[in-house]
Amino acid sequence: MKLLHVLLLAGLLWLTGCATTQGGASSSSDVASESQGTSSSLIPSQPLQPITPAQVRRPGVASLTPPADLWDRIRRGFAMPDLQTDLVQEREQWYSTRPDYILRMTQRSSKYLFHIVEELERRGMPTELALLPYIESAFNPQAVSSAKAAGMWQFMPATGTYFDLKQNAFRDDRRDVLASTRAALDYLQKLYGMFGDWHLALAAYNWGEGSVSRAIARNQRLGLGTSYTELNMPAETRLYVPKLQAVKNIVADPDSFRAELPLIANHPYFQTVEIDRDIDVELVAKLASVDLKDFRALNPSLNKPVIFAAGTPQILLPWDNAQVFRRNLEAYDQGQYASWTVWTAPRTLSVSDAAQRVGMSESALRSLNDIPPRMLIKAGSALIVPRGSAIQEDVTGRLADNGQLALAPEIVTKRTTVRAGKRDTVASVAQRYRVSASSVADWNDVKLGSAFKVGQQIVLHLPVRASAGKGGGGTRKTAQAPARESKPSRRGGTPSKVKRR
Repeated sequence: MKLLHVLLLAGLLWLTGCATTQGGASSSSDVASESQGTSSSLIPSQPLQPITPAQVRRPGVASLTPPADLWDRIRRGFAMPDLQTDLVQEREQWYSTRPDYILRMTQRSSKYLFHIVEELERRGMPTELALLPYIESAFNPQAVSSAKAAGMWQFMPATGTYFDLKQNAFRDDRRDVLASTRAALDYLQKLYGMFGDWHLALAAYNWGEGSVSRAIARNQRLGLGTSYTELNMPAETRLYVPKLQAVKNIVADPDSFRAELPLIANHPYFQTVEIDRDIDVELVAKLASVDLKDFRALNPSLNKPVIFAAGTPQILLPWDNAQVFRRNLEAYDQGQYASWTVWTAPRTLSVSDAAQRVGMSESALRSLNDIPPRMLIKAGSALIVPRGSAIQEDVTGRLADNGQLALAPEIVTKRTTVRAGKRDTVASVAQRYRVSASSVADWNDVKLGSAFKVGQQIVLHLPVRASAGKGGGGTRKTAQAPARESKPSRRGGTPSKVKRR
């Protein structure tokens, strides 16, 4: 038996030797050549460049261990070329001398950052872009710029509409965590597809794609370079990418900048929860056992005290509170869920008239619907009003998605009398004073086609800014017809973003 084992072992060794000789052996010249090739490949062909802070923690190979936290996960996904300019160093100095500011905005971002990183990785986009809201809004979803850009991604109204962000009387999706992130990443992907360069895409996000395209075309005509640093652009856009690079460098190596980054677990902060009926915001917070301020931080697009399920079929709740809400909602049996509904103005009304119709005080109606003083509510406007116990139907999808509040300046009038001239009629007086003929007839208790006698006193109700003197027939106590008011501007933003888009 021992002899058999020895023979088998010898056979295996012989077979192994054959395989090495015939298929795996290399000649000495081959080995030398391979060794020489390997050595030469290790010698860089370009001048050596200093390692940037963003490269310090970037792994050269895929790690077998999961990220320690979300910051580590973000570092692993860095994929944009680094920008090395004096402006970057200036911004690094600015941030590093404000540790409280960095800590405050990074703590604020902890609610939203995991979702953004997930979306970036799903799309195969650089994770540096998760840091962009630090530059745009310091991760404040309620931020509004002087040019009316809103939300943590700072969308202008027109650009928000272009990317299907609803903006109506009840919500503003430019502030919505999920919707605005989706729109921002859609926009950034579109811009990268246009320019093929992330720095130029970011410049276009700030300045507008048309502006960047024109700047590139101008440099091409002059025979100049067309990279981000070579284009002529506004100071804000010139500083935009250096700001992001500085934040990226601090996240890559916080110790070098003496920065403290709060621990953000590599775990979702919130869950989406479906709702199928109109419900008060305060009731949601109560059933979920969350502070009202925390609920609004996760659902910043909701600017009214009620959620209309037809327009907002899902809400965000902290991860551990989502199941609490579902369980409590199922057990809730204390009457209606919503204390508010929508009322549509049948015609143009004063605020006091509207308040009387819906059974509210004028001040309460103004406060609830953000109606400023000296404004009229135009016909068709959608207003939040109390929902009586007799109202069983929830607000319709059409109204929840499209309801708008339209206002017009309230014109104060004063009773005035003028004397009729020769051949004055209801129509001629109405035309002269720029009021309706039916109003003139009503004020004077005459028929629409009536004529006035010479010297007859005519009652008019004119704006208080009307002043003396327009002739046409007799002597008038007040007289000049008011100048025609210019129409309010309907000009909106365009998809270009300084500030923006």
